[in-house]
Amino acid sequence: MADLNAVGTAGETYVLDVERGKIREFARATRSSNPAYLEPEAPVCPPTFLTVTNLWQPPAGNPWDATKLDGRRVLHAEQQYEFFGPPPTAGTRLWCTSRIADMYVKEGRRGGELTFVVMITDFLDEEGVLVARSTMTGVETARAAKEES
Repeated sequence: MADLNAVGTAGETYVLDVERGKIREFARATRSSNPAYLEPEAPVCPPTFLTVTNLWQPPAGNPWDATKLDGRRVLHAEQQYEFFGPPPTAGTRLWCTSRIADMYVKEGRRGGELTFVVMITDFLDEEGVLVARSTMTGVETARAAKEES
């Protein structure tokens, strides 16, 4: 059962080091040929590169568990990235903090409730300046209807 009281829950801040090799690997994995992502010294991050933060986020940095959603019924519904200046380049260190910004319930078109969760992750540089923000929306589908005999 979803816990709507999770709104406002924040994870611990953690560090993401933006590494040159990881930017190149990401660019190649997404089949990008943009030379800005493959520069030899300080490549710039592709806009969706910040998704890798999910691989580095320690358990204490992830507030998602506070929502009490059933992971077997959760779908990734939407992802948005905002940049408040140029994208980070290799060698940048970012401090990341995720929080549950919103939770709400809607009736599904085929019946049953859908629970939506909006999680925001802020990325700050060494000076504490907001560099980027990731907004992820997940949805937990209703339990499958019981079959009638």
